[in-house]
Amino acid sequence: MPDMLPIVLVPGLISSPRIYTPVIPPLWQLGPVTVANHIRDDSVGAIARRILKEAPPRFALAGHSMGGYIAFEIMRQAPERVARLALINTQARPDTPEASARRRDMIARAQAGGYHAIVDELFAGFVHPSRRDEAAHRRLVHDMADDVGVDGFLKQQAAIMARPDSRPTLTAIRCPTLVLTSDSDNTIPNSLSQEMADEIAGSWLVMLENCGHLPQVEQPDATAKALVEWLRG
Repeated sequence: MPDMLPIVLVPGLISSPRIYTPVIPPLWQLGPVTVANHIRDDSVGAIARRILKEAPPRFALAGHSMGGYIAFEIMRQAPERVARLALINTQARPDTPEASARRRDMIARAQAGGYHAIVDELFAGFVHPSRRDEAAHRRLVHDMADDVGVDGFLKQQAAIMARPDSRPTLTAIRCPTLVLTSDSDNTIPNSLSQEMADEIAGSWLVMLENCGHLPQVEQPDATAKALVEWLRG
């Protein structure tokens, strides 16, 4: 099926390919799917360069949370290679001093053996409040954190802290763009998705109900529907 567009999916912080598992089957019907490895470098520039080196010549790109920060960097480095862009529960703003201070604290705690305690704390902000006691979602987040590992987590936090402000480049995005967010994202407020959608010409904003920061697993059917419509244009 040579006319099908390859799809590159980028996970978020302490997320692995598992986060996209529920939505891959319907996407796979529209093109070959790759989940990028984003735990090998400690800057968004280096992560983006490695993904571009391994990616098809032209592809649809979706980034979730930290994956959105990487997607913005890919758009800066090689916009001509991205045919479609999806920004999932992410933001264009850089880290605030307060957020960076929290990350430095998590780095120190992870290095001291507190990685899984940090994952437990992050989980509470990742899912809709109604799902905080769901064992399956908690197990998934911990399994993904184990996939990433402490070293990968440290690299990810360093990359996130040093990421540039992507707001000045939003108006330069010209490919069809989906901005997907949730009504109860307690990690990245949905107002920041609206901010991106307002600046990206021709983009469309989808807000999922009864959903937190992990729409692929909290609302997989609605997330897959939005992504399929994005790919079909």
